[in-house]
Amino acid sequence: MNAKEFQKSIYEAILQGEREQANVLLESYALSRSYRSAMSEVMEPVLEEIGIAWDKEDISLAQGYIAGKVAEDCLLKVNTEDKKGDVAQTAKGPIIIGNIEDDFHSLGRKLISIFLQSSGWRVIDIGNDVPAVEFVDKAVEADARVIGVSAMMYTTADNIKKVRLELDRRYLSGKIKLAVGGAVFKLRPELAKEVGGDGTVANGFLAPDLFTNLWAQSVCEVPL
Repeated sequence: MNAKEFQKSIYEAILQGEREQANVLLESYALSRSYRSAMSEVMEPVLEEIGIAWDKEDISLAQGYIAGKVAEDCLLKVNTEDKKGDVAQTAKGPIIIGNIEDDFHSLGRKLISIFLQSSGWRVIDIGNDVPAVEFVDKAVEADARVIGVSAMMYTTADNIKKVRLELDRRYLSGKIKLAVGGAVFKLRPELAKEVGGDGTVANGFLAPDLFTNLWAQSVCEVPL
């Protein structure tokens, strides 16, 4: 099979909830190439299709979860393969991501993390229900120049304003950029500015470009 045929078969396996079958197909592709090739040539295009289908509400939460786990499995094998082959990878970042205070909807955040990691970013995922102060503390601790905050609903998205206020209070706005995302931002893109975000994207596969642009925009003349 060629790459497109593998993509189709893996996509169908994910929709049927067959995580193991998807992994077998990826392994088959990687045998004659590499897991890094399987990630970039097969899994990333599949995740693009999953992201589009997710936006259209054509796939279920369970199917999205399976897609995320298959991608995680593949990334682990990429990392193992790189270590065995002593492949030097120039990591971008680090960046901080998490769900804002009172928000526990982790699937979207985990998919974003996978897209970012597959694009070479070093992602520090600090989980669900994260207070604004912790986002900023972690960014300062890691010398991260971008924070990504996820919220699913309007009521929790409003808490992102606290992250912007904390950045302002510590004179870090401009030095640390704020990316925002989640279901509510797809419905109301203008909300990104209302909560103090520096940017958002409609699909997970656009996240690496957003983080790249925000990182480039960040002001780093003054040490964090």
